[in-house]
Amino acid sequence: MRQRDFQHHTYADYLVWSAESGNELIDGVAYVREPPSPSALHQEFVLELALQIRNARLGKWHRGYIAPLDVRLPKAGSADDQIDTVVQPDVFIARDLQRIDDRGMCGAPDWVAEVLSPSTARYDRTIKLAAYERAGVPEVWLINPTGRTVSIYLLTTGRYARPAALELEGRTAIASVPGVSIDWDTFPGRVT
Repeated sequence: MRQRDFQHHTYADYLVWSAESGNELIDGVAYVREPPSPSALHQEFVLELALQIRNARLGKWHRGYIAPLDVRLPKAGSADDQIDTVVQPDVFIARDLQRIDDRGMCGAPDWVAEVLSPSTARYDRTIKLAAYERAGVPEVWLINPTGRTVSIYLLTTGRYARPAALELEGRTAIASVPGVSIDWDTFPGRVT
């Protein structure tokens, strides 16, 4: 991801130029996804996460979503067109379905998973993770498909605690969505 420019942008600006490519807006700074597209392994991980979330018993008040779907993260009192942070998590779960609209979601998801790629890993670990923390996303998973690890960030008193770093094996429970876990043994690249 590279910065588009140094102007301060809002959601209204984003709606004009976001159709060009996979873009995000964080604190008014535009980030543009540059080619190449995500790897096949990245997409296989996103697909498997989405399938497991879809098949989980989320209950009638939870839904899973995949990118590209805009998640607007407003600051207190921001009108929709003045929001200056718009992200597209690889996979996320939302409990408050009233925050889902035709343009995506407005507000913090309950759980976010980002599958790291060499071209976006640094951005996901720093800029995007900080945006999730400011917005109050209770749980973020940063998944490294080639290293077969996941770093789990849990929000505690407004800050992410030191992440739990786990190998991708067995099952891992999603703390913010009780009763739902991910079975890593079904993911591609598993060493047997």
